[in-house]
Amino acid sequence: MASFQINKGIGRTVEFKGLKAQYLFIFAGGLLGVFIAVVILYMIGINQYICLTLGLASGGFLIWKTFALNNKYGEHGLMKISARKNHPQFITRLRSAQKLMHLQNQEK
Repeated sequence: MASFQINKGIGRTVEFKGLKAQYLFIFAGGLLGVFIAVVILYMIGINQYICLTLGLASGGFLIWKTFALNNKYGEHGLMKISARKNHPQFITRLRSAQKLMHLQNQEK
């Protein structure tokens, strides 16, 4: 009878070299964007050393900032920040108290 190993990673988040969840997608998308930008700059006719310098500098900054965000906010941190931005600070009431009382009286 064949023996198979059980996958112990079911239900865990995706992780690569310490980057978790959405930071991995930011990292990969950012590096792809940097690569495309360097190729476009080179095709325009800008000096190749300038293109490589800009590519290495922006790629290095992207790597540094992505790992810094990962360490600072953790796995679900960016989602919590975006949810906090979309949550209202105050709940406002647009109707006056008299209109609210009048509506309650009509329902009875």
